[in-house]
Amino acid sequence: MTTPNEHTQRLHDMGQSLWIDNITRTLLDDGTIERYIDEYSVTGLTSNPSIFDKAIGTGAYDDVIAAASADASDEDIFFALAIEDLQRAADLFAPINERTDGVDGWVSLEVSPELAYDTDATVAAALDLHRRAGRDNLFIKIPGTPEGLPAITKAIAAGVPVNVTLLFDADQYRAAADAFLDGVEQRISNGEDPAVDSVASVFMSRWDTAVSGQVGDDLRNTLGISVGLDVYRAYRELQDSERWQRLSGQGARLQRLLWASTSSKDPSAPDTLYVSGLAAPLTVNTMPDVTLLAFADHGSPGEPLPADGGDVDERLAAFEAAGVDVVALAGKLQSDGAEAFVASWRELIDRIRSQRQAVS
Repeated sequence: MTTPNEHTQRLHDMGQSLWIDNITRTLLDDGTIERYIDEYSVTGLTSNPSIFDKAIGTGAYDDVIAAASADASDEDIFFALAIEDLQRAADLFAPINERTDGVDGWVSLEVSPELAYDTDATVAAALDLHRRAGRDNLFIKIPGTPEGLPAITKAIAAGVPVNVTLLFDADQYRAAADAFLDGVEQRISNGEDPAVDSVASVFMSRWDTAVSGQVGDDLRNTLGISVGLDVYRAYRELQDSERWQRLSGQGARLQRLLWASTSSKDPSAPDTLYVSGLAAPLTVNTMPDVTLLAFADHGSPGEPLPADGGDVDERLAAFEAAGVDVVALAGKLQSDGAEAFVASWRELIDRIRSQRQAVS
């Protein structure tokens, strides 16, 4: 019997889920993901176009691309191969999903970011992808941008589990939570089961990258964790709110908070910075392989985040005093992130097109 890694097991025992932010057919074929489950307490998985782009570039999917119908679009080919991989991953995590009654054991697939400004098209795509995948433990990723919020509400109202992505601060988190709860309330008013699962993914490392060189050494690599404290405070406040208590009493499921973009980008910073610093029960931390392996080797979870945010107001005030407009930066990070998502998507489609030409 495999003995779980002591470092990752400690985080798991605190009540935080460790997910891997990676998927390739190679990782599925060679048993790596199964090993992560058995040895490192990994209980879920996220994916994005950049991850698939890199994997497709290795030639790992050339046989799938070569076998595609000439009538299939490049986007059709992507979703076909992505769904196949995520179905296999979902099956690996299905026992965890069943054991936790749907709280854990999830995988995620993203809708095309080209649909970002079309609510109805986004919802239609979410419904179609979830139906085609045929797995109850598969989230559809929809960005929590102002344009994406109505689609999140409609998707939840339609019963589609949603991973709300591209969130950066407490205000954006609250907006995503409201969109989720609006969808749940619609289901209740329609006499439908309100237990539709969701996570709210807040991106962390980009904060410190954005202010690198603009603040002194005393504030270096501390903004991400400070924002995380503020978000976690908002998360706990929502759990204590009358609105949530009412919905919970009617059978609704909590939208769990997920920490994303948790690999350290500064070589001088601890490589487990956004794992040790964001330990908290009933949350998720999704991380790339390199961060997972680093934490398994030498990581140690810090004290759980304080429900009231601790000294977060003083921490954020220090950045404001240093000339950082945190609210404005959150908006810029989200808009820049949305543009980057579109760019990554187009690179992925271009990659498939070029691979298709090469194998034909």
